[in-house]
Amino acid sequence: MEKFQVSLIRYKEVFTSVRKAVLDCNGFKHLKPGDRVFIKPNIVFWTKACKFPKWGVITTSRVIEDIVVLLKEHGVTDITIGEGIVSDPEDKDTPAHAFKTLGYEKLKDKYGAKFINIMERPFTRIRLEGGISLKYNQDILDSDFLINLPVLKSHNQTVVSLGLKNLKGTIDIASRKKCHSPNPEKDLHYHIARIADPMPRSLTLIDGIYSLERGPAFDGRMRLTNLLIASSDMLSADLVGAKVLGHDPADVGHLVLAAERLGRPLDLSDVKIIGEKIDDVSTYHEYDFEYVKNKDGEMPRALAKQGIEGIYYRKFDQTMCTYCSAFNGLILTAIRQAWQGEPWKGVEVLTGKSMEPSQGMDATLLIGKCMYTKNKDHPNIQKMFAARGCPPDPDDIIKALHDAGIKVDPLLFSQIDTLPGFFMSRYEDNPDFDESFFQVSDQCKIGQ
Repeated sequence: MEKFQVSLIRYKEVFTSVRKAVLDCNGFKHLKPGDRVFIKPNIVFWTKACKFPKWGVITTSRVIEDIVVLLKEHGVTDITIGEGIVSDPEDKDTPAHAFKTLGYEKLKDKYGAKFINIMERPFTRIRLEGGISLKYNQDILDSDFLINLPVLKSHNQTVVSLGLKNLKGTIDIASRKKCHSPNPEKDLHYHIARIADPMPRSLTLIDGIYSLERGPAFDGRMRLTNLLIASSDMLSADLVGAKVLGHDPADVGHLVLAAERLGRPLDLSDVKIIGEKIDDVSTYHEYDFEYVKNKDGEMPRALAKQGIEGIYYRKFDQTMCTYCSAFNGLILTAIRQAWQGEPWKGVEVLTGKSMEPSQGMDATLLIGKCMYTKNKDHPNIQKMFAARGCPPDPDDIIKALHDAGIKVDPLLFSQIDTLPGFFMSRYEDNPDFDESFFQVSDQCKIGQ
């Protein structure tokens, strides 16, 4: 039986390496010159307020430009780059700023490649196998060929975030929230395993020039990895990507479910890897933030090491969607800064869609509409403080924390867009982390 081909190569040269990765796996075997091609990068986060670390978080503009050049060489003229950046859907300025900063306007000027914010485009509801439905961007559905450009990263909810997970950025806000279902039989992994079903023929090229530990965002640990993984079979690319990140695909829920649906093994026995050997390039990437249990219950290790007492901050789960998770790290930072050495009095913080209040707590904070709706009348709650919005309003979060006796600094929440800038100090003045990977050159590469 013919095996699925996956190229695994070291990134060495502009254009040449991407070209080799694609051609080695015969990645354009289903591509015709007249095809409408949709390129889906990963821009998981953006802010206009500050310079923030992008390595391993966002698909490099280097790889995107090289793919566009390769498409032009193959006679393709109808190219659209599309992404739905996590932000207020009414916010048109932040996506526009991202596209401009990453050089997509230059790609349009140099090669005629269009770029779109899918939040400004039509969506169509698609019913998927397993009794679920999601609303997809119409542009990608109308395309003849998809080039999926995820980043090589681990993920604190799904272990890895690769080709399948990257397609979550093609659905609308309500559908993204729906993916974080509290139904254990139809959870986040269940949705991701099916998310590629309506997609056109495709090439997946995992951008591993930089990789990310404890992703998906800027608070993870970034690495210079210099790898590219490519295949015309998305699942095969993801299986190899998981192994390169040091994770057994059998430990990744959505890969297990996707393989079961297709009757595929997880041990890569039906995959032919062209190029490097996995064992030679694989490095373990932690995917989770460590939480510990103590006399107060559960809290992140960083809070416990600081000596913080009197608060029970449970570990987030798969049901916490992106729009609440954007506040999770900020709340934890604010709590750490608010600590004055005196224990708080039995404060519990709940997030996501599944958690329930514990007995014996003096105060319960419900973060987000889902938590409030589920638990507002729960008999275990002595005193309830809630931020009820979807996503919650920062002022409501501050008030809930203050009312519970945790006097966080409101200034932190008013400057939320600048928080990512504080992580730049980890990478500044390190030559391995080069901003030029997220820029498009002024010179034309076609024919070089």
